[in-house]
This record gives sequence, C-alpha cells and structure tokens, in this order.
Amino acid sequence: MSRHIDPVSHVLRHVWQGGELVEANDQVATETPVALVYNGISHVVMMSTPSDLEDFVTGFSLSEDIIASTKQILDVEEIVTDKGIELHMTIVAEAFSGLKERRRNLVGRTGCGLCGAESLDQAIPNPKSVINDLQFSHIALQAAIVGLANWQELQKQTGAVHAAAWCDREGNILVVREDVGRHNALDKLIGAIARGIFTADGFVLVTSRASYEMVSKTASANIALLAAVSAPTSLAIDLAKECGLTLVGFSRPDRHVIYANGQRIESD
Repeated sequence: MSRHIDPVSHVLRHVWQGGELVEANDQVATETPVALVYNGISHVVMMSTPSDLEDFVTGFSLSEDIIASTKQILDVEEIVTDKGIELHMTIVAEAFSGLKERRRNLVGRTGCGLCGAESLDQAIPNPKSVINDLQFSHIALQAAIVGLANWQELQKQTGAVHAAAWCDREGNILVVREDVGRHNALDKLIGAIARGIFTADGFVLVTSRASYEMVSKTASANIALLAAVSAPTSLAIDLAKECGLTLVGFSRPDRHVIYANGQRIESD
C-alpha cells in the first residue's frame, strides 16, 4: 500500500554553543528520489521535495518539451515505495513516440545542469520565443520581492528550500511552490499554472540565481518576466535577449537589476 512522505522531516540534533553541547529536535527539508515514469518507461530520477508532485511532473513535462499541452496527459499516479516515489504518467501516443526517440537514462541532482546531454546541440537548446506584451512596474517588482518571505512556509521550517512565486501585475503573490531544487520549484510553478490552479497575468520570482535552464523553462511557458534573488549567468542573459524574456537579477528590497528586455518595465 502506498504511503505518504512528509516534505518536512524531524531529526535529533546536537548544538555546540558557548562551550556547551545541547540536544534538541530539528526540522529539515525532506529530499527523496522521484522517478518520472512515462507509459511504463522510467525517464529520469530527480532529487526533490515530496510536495505538489502533480504540478512537478506536469511542469517538467512541459518545460522539457515531452508534452505540448496538458491535454496530452491522460493520467498521473503517485506510488510511494521504500526507496522513493514513482510518478507514473500516461501520455498520448504522439508525445510518447517523441520521447522514445530522444530518451536517455540519467539521474538528476539538486543542481543538475547538463546531465545526460550527448552533444552541444542538446546541451544548449534554442529557447522558445516569448510572445507576451505585458508591462510591469518597478513598484510591482518590489512589492513581490518584499512579500516573498511571508509565503515560504517550508523555508521557514527548514531553511533549505528554494521557492518560485507567481506574482500578478501589481506584485501580489498568488501562489508559491517550494523544493530543494531550484529547477524543481520552477517546474512545480509552471505545472500549477498549466493545470489552471490559478489564472492571472503576471511574472515569476525565484529565490535562486538565474541560470540558462531557468530562462529556458520560463520562456517555455510564455512568461514575460523572470526575476531572481541572486545573479544571472552570462548564458542566461544571452538566451533571455534572444527569446524576448525580461530578466531581472539581484532582486532585493529597494534594489533590482535589469539584464535583458527592460522595455517591459515601465517607469513609475
């Protein structure tokens, strides 16, 4: 029988401070292997936080071009085992045929980058063009930046997870997805958007650096703006310029830095 895995684990710790050793209980982020299985064939194993997993597998499938839309998903089943979690997804024949042509066996890690890429063409795919004419304000960006911490429930408990937030045009945060992996958190958010859990025009704010994968995944969902708490990489900036994504880094209270396509951000 399947069982539930809590995203927060309780452990015993020993704290040395001021010359004394004190025993206490602690809460840490659960990290567990999650196998994504398509039509009975295992495609990838990711290390992930076991929460919002249907959002995760949906967002991953979309951002990795395994499916073209949620209509190609027929069923999702979660199976918990002693070794981890299996997410069994049934997809339409057309999507599965495309997956089989480029399927590779790999094990994803929390900071996984080019795992399993067989050529430079595979390593750096062409990002999808962003066809989105939304405009935002600096005030809206700052409202989201300032408010994000209040939405990071797992981070408050464990101090060990990334967050991806969906923010409306006024900077109100509508939903947050968290995970030990920054890519996973973004995939969960993209999956939630695609599944219609909430609807609104907006932008994404993430608590990590902006790497090329984060840009590619955001562009795949036709999201106009990606703001990151930390720095962008050079390739992330190049790809954002190429695909038309507005990229913001160092998103901190009273300060943010625009690196690509700043025309979407209006003067206040």
